[in-house]
Amino acid sequence: MSLPAFVIGLLLAWQFLLPVSAAAASEADAGPRAASRPDHVADSECLACHEEQARLWQTSKHSRAMQPATADSVLGDFGGVRFSSGGESVHFFKRGERYFVATQDSGGALAEFPVTHTFGVHPLQQVLLPLPGGRLQALSVAWDTRRGQWFSLYPGGGFEPGSTLHWTGRYQNWNLMCGECHTTAYRKGYDDEADRYATTWAEHNVGCQACHGGGRAHAESARSQAPGGDGRPTLTANRRLGAAHQQVDQCAACHARRTRLVEEAAPGLELLDQFMPDNLRAELYHADGQQLDEVFEYGSYRQSRMYAAGVACTDCHEIHSGRPRAEGNALCTACHNSSPDRVRFPGLKAVDYDSDAHHFHSPGKAGSECVDCHMPSRNYMVVHGRRDHAIRVPRPDLTARIGVPNACQDCHGERSAEWAAAAIERHLGARPREVHYGEVLAAFRAGAPGASDRLAALATDPAQPAIVRATALESLAQAGSHAVPPASLQDPDPVVRATAAAALGTRPLDERRAHLPALLSDPQRAVRIAAARGLADVGETGLEPARRPLLGAGLDDFVAAQAAMADMPSAQLNLASLALVRQDPARAERHYRRALQRDPALQAGRLGLATLLAGTQREAEAEQVLRAGLASAGNAGELHFALGLLAGQRQRWEEAARELRAAAALLPHNARVRRNLDAVEAYLAQRQRR
Repeated sequence: MSLPAFVIGLLLAWQFLLPVSAAAASEADAGPRAASRPDHVADSECLACHEEQARLWQTSKHSRAMQPATADSVLGDFGGVRFSSGGESVHFFKRGERYFVATQDSGGALAEFPVTHTFGVHPLQQVLLPLPGGRLQALSVAWDTRRGQWFSLYPGGGFEPGSTLHWTGRYQNWNLMCGECHTTAYRKGYDDEADRYATTWAEHNVGCQACHGGGRAHAESARSQAPGGDGRPTLTANRRLGAAHQQVDQCAACHARRTRLVEEAAPGLELLDQFMPDNLRAELYHADGQQLDEVFEYGSYRQSRMYAAGVACTDCHEIHSGRPRAEGNALCTACHNSSPDRVRFPGLKAVDYDSDAHHFHSPGKAGSECVDCHMPSRNYMVVHGRRDHAIRVPRPDLTARIGVPNACQDCHGERSAEWAAAAIERHLGARPREVHYGEVLAAFRAGAPGASDRLAALATDPAQPAIVRATALESLAQAGSHAVPPASLQDPDPVVRATAAAALGTRPLDERRAHLPALLSDPQRAVRIAAARGLADVGETGLEPARRPLLGAGLDDFVAAQAAMADMPSAQLNLASLALVRQDPARAERHYRRALQRDPALQAGRLGLATLLAGTQREAEAEQVLRAGLASAGNAGELHFALGLLAGQRQRWEEAARELRAAAALLPHNARVRRNLDAVEAYLAQRQRR
């Protein structure tokens, strides 16, 4: 039970009575730290020679992505202020030169924690606090650098101690969720057996070598050059920052929602050798591909015409400061103007875009800037506005048809989507409207008849962005009723091939055996992993001799990818699934239990473990596992359904009916629940008539 607010206030007022958390104090020096790398040098060596680049980088957010907590880096008010809202209560104060917070720990007790690092710089800054096991945790009360005040990242109410989303929980853990993109040469150092970290980095921010790769050979060759000589130093490790698509992939290592495939990533390698980017999933994107959840930039930009035309990140952003290369519309009109560069971009039209004839808004007013209409902004972390990098034409007509947002109504919220569509036609004339991929994805999400056939056509349409083709394939796999188009397995884009391989992995054995072996030798690791996982139940004897070593290597890479993310509960589920395929139930049970230990609310883990236990005549244990999840489940329908099936397996029919009725109430459109409930009730009625 949480303490009343006035009691917390009294305890905070007498802060000297509260000891610094013993766990935090003992772990503070054993937490993440700097460590040397054989191929890296101190960034100071880079900055000493490259003065202009150093000047620009030092003004960037990258240079201050994470900093030790000092008077120079801490922006928030630690002058004894208290923040309280939605169940969260935090006291910010100093002792000497050190910064502290007093708040609830994972068990709900009030304790003090030292602040070791700041995290971010604008428009908000978080602070990082040490916990046992080498952890750093991101406090969920942050400093608004524009308004100069503390605020909660969960304004609807904070999470209770013990929750994975409480500041002490797994999903607020810096080592797992944040460190790799806020440091240079990050090494997580996770111990899966002990659930501990020995995390290190080369630099505590995003420094030169985070993008250019290890610079030791370059620095040493530069130092060895004779004074006045005309020799050139050895080039830095990463030579993939020039070509547009390669550069976008390099930035995507952090500016994307993706899954890590290797323990330690290195700049300069292929994106899909190290990460698998997420597609346009319903929980992440609106049906037409507009950003919904916090997806960063890559998935949006991959949908854009600019990406297809070969526009690189650094065409718009200064490479070292990260800032836009020009202010306002001048950034866009550098290319989109009445005298465009048709040598580099043949598709550009000669139009004066920065005029009311195009944007039909008063100059200098809302709606007159290119980004207002083509890159609408959405706030994440409450105050951090981020622009959608798909750079799309506003389509209020799609809003009317499939319910997605549109930029027009961001300003004209009192007007309808039909009004906005008519206004565009009135100013620019009627335009032909081809079917948008959002309409196909929306139909699938709504369960419309014929959606699978439309998805299959979308998946093989070369006019569509690759991420759209991949999303169509992923959706086909979810539908489960359509073969994977063979052409997708030879798609020139590796994201499409990897998704096609994963989708094919859900198909019948004959289909998998016919098509997946060829992908075991794909040049991209993500494709090989997906192919190997889809063939895990075939075994080496089911393949041609030449393919057998490739299957073994692919499965080794799959296991290594899960080990790289073993602190994420979903990786434990993947390992459990593979163990079941390999007929190793003891190993599967171990991974299921680890997943639940790390996230007790993970229903897939609970259902998987219960199924395993029930299948090995341990029905009582299975029931215990399922019932233990009812209290924390957001929607317990699947748990009640599983309990109903388990009761039926044990021939406890009244209990089965009771659980299935509970499942039906929570999952009213689930046909499997309804069929099983009808069957059980029919049986009970028949038995009663006897």
